[in-house]
Amino acid sequence: MVIQRMLKNMWKFPGGLSEPGEDIGDTAVREVFEETGIKSEFRSLLSIRQQHTNPGAFGKSDMYIICRLKPYSFTINFCQHECLRCEWMDLHDLVKTENTTPITSRVARLLLYGYREGFDKIDFTVEELPAVYTGLFYKLYHKELPENYRTMIGMD
Repeated sequence: MVIQRMLKNMWKFPGGLSEPGEDIGDTAVREVFEETGIKSEFRSLLSIRQQHTNPGAFGKSDMYIICRLKPYSFTINFCQHECLRCEWMDLHDLVKTENTTPITSRVARLLLYGYREGFDKIDFTVEELPAVYTGLFYKLYHKELPENYRTMIGMD
């Protein structure tokens, strides 16, 4: 699923800013639904772009996080206030088009690699772990550990 914004007529993945206290996956699912009308579920984190002095980042450094989602609906009903166009595009076509951003083209290649070789090669999974502060938890995004390392207590 790709969109074209009103001001920049280039294909990109849908997305937007997190609400205060909103988790990464929840932001991705909400933004995709708001911009495209597609219901989805968070599967993994694919990439992070860090940029300083981004004009749209309110004077802060900017982190742009791309997630892999599983769609539950496929009928597009895009937000005409934010998007000029919205469509399902084959990843091979997205890689070839000149009318896209460098990050969109790179992530399309990453997704093609995942489809061919397995998403375990590219996905960062999420795990909720207890924080050092009693009763609090955090989410850790990382490559999946093999089972024998998940339960390992000591090094033999």
